Amino acid sequence: MPDLRGHGDSAAPHEASAYPPDVLADDGFALLEHLELTDYDLGGYSLGARTTIRMLVRDATPGRAVVAGMGLDGIVDANASIAYFRRVLANPGTFERGSPEWMAEAFLQTVGGDPVALLLVLDTSVDTLREALAHIDTPTLVAVGADDEARRSAEALATALPNGRFVELPGNHMSAVTKPDLGVAIADFLDRTDT
Repeated sequence: MPDLRGHGDSAAPHEASAYPPDVLADDGFALLEHLELTDYDLGGYSLGARTTIRMLVRDATPGRAVVAGMGLDGIVDANASIAYFRRVLANPGTFERGSPEWMAEAFLQTVGGDPVALLLVLDTSVDTLREALAHIDTPTLVAVGADDEARRSAEALATALPNGRFVELPGNHMSAVTKPDLGVAIADFLDRTDT
């Protein structure tokens, strides 16, 4: 599993020049090349889901793809979907304990995210034209929590993908990823023999 720049143990420079547009997709392609992967599956959650879509529209060729914690709105209008995380990163320590923002901040601290670097990472987000989604032939699972804000447009994302499949999971954006249902849905999808 890649450790995205600005997250975990990866470099987290504070210079904007280290974060050109679509750099996470660039990093994904560099990793595929470095590992010499030609037979692989690709997936991600939230920011990782957007990165997966960006790689797919830029001609990545996985056998299957998983786009979790993301809906169509966050793909075609990246800035609208990242406004929430911008607010969380820009106002640390100000959110009511137990609130979604508090949970997001706690998660970002747990993964070792550098707030300055993560704000710069968010600036690399690129919109994807809806028309481009129609050219993604890869069988793609779109999975989202029932109480996730992305749920409103996740089914539309699955519909926009020629081989999209939708599954609703229990939880919200921060909790769905912690429940076993997500892992089970991914394993079932990757194990399918049909297309």
